Amino acid sequence: MFHDRARIFVQGGRGGDGVVSFRREAHVPKGGPDGGDGGRGGDVALVCDPSLRDLQSFRRRAHFKAERGGHGEGSNRHGASPGALEVAVPPGTTAVDPERGARFDLTEPGQRALVARGGTGGRGNRRFASATRQTPRFAERGLPGEEGWLELRLRLLADAGLVGLPNAGKSSLLARLTRAQPKVADYPFTTVEPVLGTLEGGERQVVVADIPGLIEGASEGAGLGHEFLAHVERTRLLVHVLDLAPVDGSDPAANHAAVEEELASHAGGLESLPRILALSKADLVPPERAAAAAEEWRERLGGAALDVIVTSSATGEGLDELARAILAWVPEDAPVETPPAAAGEPAAEHRVYRPAEDEGFIVERLPTGGFRVSGPRVDRLIARHDIENEDALAYVENRLRAIGVIRALETAGFKPGDDVEIGGVAFELDPGAPLR
Repeated sequence: MFHDRARIFVQGGRGGDGVVSFRREAHVPKGGPDGGDGGRGGDVALVCDPSLRDLQSFRRRAHFKAERGGHGEGSNRHGASPGALEVAVPPGTTAVDPERGARFDLTEPGQRALVARGGTGGRGNRRFASATRQTPRFAERGLPGEEGWLELRLRLLADAGLVGLPNAGKSSLLARLTRAQPKVADYPFTTVEPVLGTLEGGERQVVVADIPGLIEGASEGAGLGHEFLAHVERTRLLVHVLDLAPVDGSDPAANHAAVEEELASHAGGLESLPRILALSKADLVPPERAAAAAEEWRERLGGAALDVIVTSSATGEGLDELARAILAWVPEDAPVETPPAAAGEPAAEHRVYRPAEDEGFIVERLPTGGFRVSGPRVDRLIARHDIENEDALAYVENRLRAIGVIRALETAGFKPGDDVEIGGVAFELDPGAPLR
């Protein structure tokens, strides 16, 4: 079955932690801090892979988490920063992040879209050494990476299209060649919209479309001719399915000419597309008649058809040969057209705008008598440090004082000893403590 929608969860790697370390060597009693920084967490990126044709792989795996950064070590050794986790998607994939309002369109092979950034690594204690703080006994923790759910939608162009008159056996062929499950019945116009299936061939995937039956006048819009022919126009190979034993007693040659005439009249370049002629329902005629018909069509078409193959969806005759022919004649590097809805849109890496993150904060009094300070900058500050560590708490208080949080708290009625909640962590602040 062809899968054109998926929902995946992506998470950037957490940043590595900085380390508390001091130089220890013989005859060097006070070597000073030498804790290294933590590495940055890995990113998650979508990569357009032309060898893929649908989103079925995401039915088996829907969570993608990048590696976390390595922790810092002593002797000023920094943690490793892993590479990005690349998630392969087929051309024509649109990824939507509803929470952040971001959208990524991947239409060209090799195109990348960064969908989850890894967290930054924490600084080691060497970074906090100063003239007044010569032996810092704290370091920063790494921050978590971005995470969220993405909606993947595929606007894919088929590689090969099955064309023919209504009830020629196209849906039955598609069902036997691929895992598609089109509606199959013994009456015309069973298929009323294109059905896609994926034909597997080693490491390749080829998308085969069952185009609803064409009728006389389709090129002029009869029935749903324009819509059906538009799907055929975007394929790279046509498989003309011709019924060897029409139930209405019509002439197969006349039926073949009628379909070819409609394709040529559409004026969309369909007459120049390569073709394979599949003679269907061979189980309904004697084998000698089927073989003679195949030879007759080879002589009649000459170089107009790449191959003429006798098939039967009921017995499986010729299906392997037809599958091999389709895989052989669809170019591996077939160009991917940009769907009309995406035409003119810039590449994915130029569609995402990240405004400067708000560095402000909000101070509010809680009903319990304490205070809450919220804002990206102060939340990150608390997330990086262990408040249980006295040196780390003193550093946090100094930073809060430097960015104006202490003054804002005092303006709101803060008194020494009051509880303050920042980033989900409650602790006591002592604004009168000396700088450390």
